[in-house]
Amino acid sequence: MTTAWILLVVAGLLEVAWALGLKASQGFTRLWPSLFTLVAMLASFYLLAQAMKVLPVGTAYAIWVGIGALGTVVLGMLIYGDSASPLRLISLVLVLAGLVGLKLAS
Repeated sequence: MTTAWILLVVAGLLEVAWALGLKASQGFTRLWPSLFTLVAMLASFYLLAQAMKVLPVGTAYAIWVGIGALGTVVLGMLIYGDSASPLRLISLVLVLAGLVGLKLAS
């Protein structure tokens, strides 16, 4: 079970990588960022699929999406200067609380 959670976290981190890669690829018009994005996508989906062999589908998918969303929003703020308004930050905390709740309920 612990291995499945580790795979799920890595899959979520790879989701962050490919989401940022999409921006860097400029709509798949730049070769190396596009290749990086595709490899990260494949690896992320593969690890998610492996984790789902053990974890409940709803929990695994929600955690994967949540890690991807949280990581992408935070790095978007840090790297691209996306808005860090109080409402966005409160929303991130709520998403994080939901992820913790799903983990505790599993």
